[in-house]
This record gives sequence, structure tokens and C-alpha cells, in this order.
Amino acid sequence: MTILVLNCGSSSIKYQVIDMTSNSHKLLAKGLVERIGQHEGVLKHRPTGKDTFELIEEVPDHTAGINIILDALTDPVHGVLENLSELNAVGHRVAHGGEYFNDSAIVNADVKKKIESCFELAPLHNPAHMKGIQAIEHILPTIPQVVTFDTSFHQSIPAYNYLYAIPYKYYTDYGVRKYGFHGTSHRFVGMRGCEMTGLDFEKSKVITCHIGNGASITAILNGKSYDTSMGFTPADGLIMGTRCGEIDPGALIYIGEKSGRTYERMNEFINKKCGVEGFTDISSDMRDIENAAAEGNERARLILDMYFERIKKFIGGYAAQMGGVDLIVFTGGVGENQWPMREAVCEGLEFMGVKFDKAANHGVKGQDKILSMPDSKVKVVVASTDEELVIASDTFRLLKKRSE
Repeated sequence: MTILVLNCGSSSIKYQVIDMTSNSHKLLAKGLVERIGQHEGVLKHRPTGKDTFELIEEVPDHTAGINIILDALTDPVHGVLENLSELNAVGHRVAHGGEYFNDSAIVNADVKKKIESCFELAPLHNPAHMKGIQAIEHILPTIPQVVTFDTSFHQSIPAYNYLYAIPYKYYTDYGVRKYGFHGTSHRFVGMRGCEMTGLDFEKSKVITCHIGNGASITAILNGKSYDTSMGFTPADGLIMGTRCGEIDPGALIYIGEKSGRTYERMNEFINKKCGVEGFTDISSDMRDIENAAAEGNERARLILDMYFERIKKFIGGYAAQMGGVDLIVFTGGVGENQWPMREAVCEGLEFMGVKFDKAANHGVKGQDKILSMPDSKVKVVVASTDEELVIASDTFRLLKKRSE
């Protein structure tokens, strides 16, 4: 089954084409359309085994962007399909499924209605994802579509971990609760880490650390999400590139009053003006922060300590919640590539049974590897996430089940 995977943002579309079978997969192409709605859009198309192709032209909307992608996929020179009839399905990433979805779903009228009802929970993401679904309906009206939600993996979290200590009516009337995000990534790397270390995912205590510009940590108990660091929005939990992470809500009220910010401006503040970049006035990129710290910048050094300690605190807390841990997994742009972060976080976790192999970790970037000593009670690995493969796998699974 040949599946087009789409991740539609407000002004961009990431995509992959994956040939799926019951026990194997093959990446045919991947790429990105940027600057949708601007005067000059950009397509970067990377077909497997062929040269990268780039195109600059106006991309007025998501339908136009998807048409450009489909043209690239069927081009006689840099394409990977003879024609669009070879495409069997489309899988979409959708940020928020609310409490409606604990699994991926085949798109129909009811599914679309529920995605739309979550617009106010994810105003920057869900409308863009819906544009992608509607564009495919317009261009390829007969092709089946499947949606995979960032939130669905976390629907197994028990109420005592997802509810806030506020009047209960705000949960029943407005849906205010912890939803968590990055669920597709946490599920994938949790399973991958268990595969690498010989653990049974369904019978293990796993802590997955998705550390990137956006970052979250999840406790996975016997194959199910038990708790996660992001909350009602992605702004909670860890320190991130431009998000503040956990903070006393009273401090935010105080800042808002002192600075005269509206609710809208405070939302922008906690999501885009804080975190690593806001604290240092340098960058949201951890590589820049590490370089600045090495050059003696005190605030860069301090934010690194803050960043590492927050990760360590969540790992320790989740180990306590689950009554121990069998496996710690690092993934994401920072988790996969910044080996000093992994070393700093694991240092001092010997009391939990972690015997971290500094030599094995040193310099490791972008590869799956076991980072703990052979006799370590708690295994530690770094594993590359592949959310697109999860979406393709779920699309294949659901459509195959429907046809049986």
C-alpha cells in the first residue's frame, strides 16, 4: 500500500511517501512546501535514490501546495510514481483529538466534525490540518484518508493524573484537563527502545524524553501512557526553545498586570517569548546556547543547568509514580543530537539503577544506540523518532482491517 503522509502547518506542508506492507516499509520520497500564502513558495522534494529537486513559485493555499507535491511525485524525472492511481491512501497528522479519539481514525463526516470541535483547543494547528484533509478531498475525492492524533496515545492517562485542582465544571463544561502532546513520537520510541533492549513494551516501565524545540516527557506503564509533562497546552512542563514550561500561574498573573498585557499577548509571551531564547536573549537553538556557555556566557550556562535539571526532575518523578523504571529513551532534535544533555541528565541517577556509559554516549548524533552499561538495571537508549512511519502504519492497519 503506497501512502502519502501529510503534516500541514499554517504555512507549510511536510510530507513523505511510504510503501507499506504487513512486515516492511520503504520510504519513496519526502519533502516540504514552505511559505504557503506568500508571494514565493518553496518546494524541497527529496526522492529516494535521486537528486533533490527544488521549486520556487507562488503557493496561494494548501490545495495549491498539495497539487505541487503531487506533481513532483509523478514527474518523469524526479517523481516516484507513474501516476496518482498508484497512491492508495493519505495519512494526516492532527494535533488535537480532545477526548474523542484514543486511536487513529478513518476520515468521515463525524471524524471531521470532531476535529473541528477541537479547533479552540488547538487554534494554530487543527484548522491547518483540516485544510489538508479538505484539499485531498477536492483533488483526490475517492482516496481514503486516515488521521493520527498527537493526543490519542495520552488518552490512557488516569483521571488523577490528567485533572487539575480547579472547580470540576471547568472540565465538564470546557474540557480543561491535561491532554499531552507528542504522543505519536512517545509511542514509537518507547516501542523502539524496548525492541533495542529486549524488553516487552506491554510489560515494562518506560520513560520517553522527546527533547527538541518543543519538549515533553512521558511515563509509559505496560504499553500505555500513564502521565506526561505537557498539559492543557504544549506550554507546560519542560523548558523549551521559546516556551516557559511549568511556572507558578500567580507569576503569570503578576507579569500580565505589571506589563499591561492582554490575554492574547500573554499567550504569545508564554509560547514565543520565554524558554531558552527568552531567558538568554541569544537563541532557541541549544547548539547556540552550548557555544555561548563555552565562551563564558553566564546566562547560557545557567539555562543549561535549568534545562537539564527540569528533565531530570520529571524522570525521577515518573519513576516514583510507576514504582521504578526499566528504560529511559531520548529522542527529538536535542535528545538525538546533543550528547552532553544526555550525560548531564543521567549523571546522578545511579540510585535508580542507571549505569550510564559515557564513552558509548560521547559524540553520538542521529543514531539509535544503547547508552547504558550491560549490567545496568535501568537501560538507557537514544532512538530516532519517526512520526510519519507511525502515521503510515496506522493508516495501513486501519484500512487493511476495514477491507477484511
